[in-house]
Amino acid sequence: MPGAEVVAVYPNKIKIAVHEIADLGRGEPVEVGSYLRIYDSNNSSIIAIIENYSIEVRGQESVDGEREKVYLIEAVPLGFIGEDGKFQRGGGGIAIPPKEVTVASHDQIQKIYDALGDDIRRFHFAQLSQDRKVAVPVDGDRFFNRHIAIVGSTGSGKSHAMARIIQAATGIRDRKRGEYSLNNSHIVIFDIHSEYLSAFPDANYLSVDSLILPYWLLNSEELQDLFIESVEEQSHNQVATLKRGITENRRKHYAGSDEKRDLIHYDSPLFFDIGEVIGYIQAKNDEMVPGSSGKQVNGPLKGKLVNFLTRLENKYTDRRLDFLLGERVKKVTLEEVLRQFTGYRKDSPSNVTIVDLSGVPFEVLSISVSLISRLLFDYAFYYKKAHAEGRAETPILVVYEEAHKYVPRSDLSRFSASRGAIERIAKEGRKYGITAAIVSQRPAEISETIFSQCSNFLAMRLTNPEDQRYVRRLIPDSLGPLTDSLPMLSSGEALLLGDSAVMPSVVKLREANPAPSSSDVCYMQEWIRPWHDVIFGPLLEDWEK
Repeated sequence: MPGAEVVAVYPNKIKIAVHEIADLGRGEPVEVGSYLRIYDSNNSSIIAIIENYSIEVRGQESVDGEREKVYLIEAVPLGFIGEDGKFQRGGGGIAIPPKEVTVASHDQIQKIYDALGDDIRRFHFAQLSQDRKVAVPVDGDRFFNRHIAIVGSTGSGKSHAMARIIQAATGIRDRKRGEYSLNNSHIVIFDIHSEYLSAFPDANYLSVDSLILPYWLLNSEELQDLFIESVEEQSHNQVATLKRGITENRRKHYAGSDEKRDLIHYDSPLFFDIGEVIGYIQAKNDEMVPGSSGKQVNGPLKGKLVNFLTRLENKYTDRRLDFLLGERVKKVTLEEVLRQFTGYRKDSPSNVTIVDLSGVPFEVLSISVSLISRLLFDYAFYYKKAHAEGRAETPILVVYEEAHKYVPRSDLSRFSASRGAIERIAKEGRKYGITAAIVSQRPAEISETIFSQCSNFLAMRLTNPEDQRYVRRLIPDSLGPLTDSLPMLSSGEALLLGDSAVMPSVVKLREANPAPSSSDVCYMQEWIRPWHDVIFGPLLEDWEK
């Protein structure tokens, strides 16, 4: 009787009866997650991963009172190895009935992953979880060109995974060109919890104290999100007055020709003075006009813009918004703003730009993310357009940490600007060399338009059933039961799927070095120490500021 035989083949599952586990393994361990190689008579084979097994007792009792035990293994097919030895996704054309079943050896599995070759597209940041000696590379062009989603519950290792990927990307070099300090990678991280500076100590770090995000670069939608309350009775008058005031003020401060001045509109990325615009709106609120009898009467907006003016002045004088509305933003150029986000600092350029959002007030968080995203997209668009060959020579990866906080599945107007900007990157960015990496612990709360554009997934431990269902539905590889491992993955493990992967794999990511400051608090380590006195002065000074 053979050691193992295929007893059923389904479109997404293969059932195998094993009489002697030792014969199946041939020295290799056999466990849930092991890879099997199922051969046919033409030396073609299917690679499958063991999903589960059961034991069936058959036949009559023997003389010593024992009955035959048969192991019934169910395995999920991942891909097909043809007679040429090359691996390809899908079921392939294996002949029926399959002839032989064995556990795939370490060398056989590594050869499958090595099908990517050793060219510059090979990008490596993880090992196979089931066999840490097996390196699991991806096609780097497909990985960074098709948008990335990294999802997992708190503590699953998302930030460490993202940091490790970025460290690997900034570390690659073309050895033919000799040694050099910086490669041409450009990564922008929206860091909402101040986690990434420890992982990238040499990064271009932009906190709320050093960030310069000029209000005059906001588009019409962002300006209205910032200044207009759509539920107010006079909101239509507020919008019309704001539009007229800003357009006229942009034209006033424009130093070019009259012909070009006439072309300036509400959305033109040109300077306007917000203080002067507030003065214009105040004048409209106080305006008196000649009546039919020649006497002065109330203007059409007399007294109708009081709430609007109060809101404008409160935000204009709010010191927390100096990075957006303060005096320092009136003195910068568009070039200086772009250099700030693309890492082209004049003193010392940097591969990684960290935009620390932890100090950004929540009411302007969405607008801040929207403006930076839109500036990066426009930079990529106009860079490619300006070059004759149309090459995106400075491709950018934009990392959206805790993305559900500013691009949720919500129709609230305060998220419309950021959702529109990031959806534009998700839908059109690939053509211009700008890619989004969506990182979230709550994928079910993210805009489906954005998440569905991702073609590469690192699905880490997910314990929320709604999130599990959401990921299963959107993952491009229809793997069915393989995703059942999502709630049981250990920290640092992930289900790697997508266009860039040779085949879907449960991988263990290498540790980021240095690591982001997102580790769990060591309560017992701290609590067993003697009482620790806190110096409140510096804490309160920073808080009040």
